[in-house]
Amino acid sequence: MRILGIETATKTGSVAIVTDSGVIAEYTLNIELTHSERLMATVDRVIKDTGLVVSDLDGFAVSIGPGSFTGLRIGLSAVKGLAFVTNKPVAAVPTLKALAWNLPYAQYPICPLLDARKKEVYAAIYQNQDGSLTQAMPEATISLKDLAGKIADKIVFTGEGANLFRNEIQSLFGERAFFAPLSALVPSAASVAELGLMMLKAGGAADADSLTPLYIRRPEAEVAWEKRSQSR
Repeated sequence: MRILGIETATKTGSVAIVTDSGVIAEYTLNIELTHSERLMATVDRVIKDTGLVVSDLDGFAVSIGPGSFTGLRIGLSAVKGLAFVTNKPVAAVPTLKALAWNLPYAQYPICPLLDARKKEVYAAIYQNQDGSLTQAMPEATISLKDLAGKIADKIVFTGEGANLFRNEIQSLFGERAFFAPLSALVPSAASVAELGLMMLKAGGAADADSLTPLYIRRPEAEVAWEKRSQSR
């Protein structure tokens, strides 16, 4: 199978094509350009550079969040369009799980972190068991202090939030905290595509029409609109 993966949950945009035998292409860029400016051009480049056409792909995988509300919407819209044009299946891959997948066979549980603003992080905990991931804590929006209260043992932190809040994490967790290398901190479309390939093989295709982002927290615009409506 050839699966095209899209990752737009953070400022780091990534597109990859993965097959049963490995990654054949990945393009990752972390610069001040919006995903709407670069995503489809990147998809086109990755497909052309591999000598393929869209119809050669067997399916798509997309990072569904949590993460940037705007980035997630752009990624999901792109995948919905590709699935509609090709009539190929789509796998909906949780962003934090894809981050944990960057650390195969980790000795300790893995805690991916993304900045959720308001002094909180998006977090989950995964345990690596013989090369597969089991989820020990569901995705949540939580303060680092409250997260520290839930974790008693040694743990590996990854994700952009791990780098952003490294000093605070070290202060709260001390010697219990380990950190992934810089190369594993950013979301990877190859990880998204690889997990998506496994999901599609196992019959875990999502309904492309009803795909929605996994926000965890409600968008600020929605909260503000509700407050305005209630005050009228």
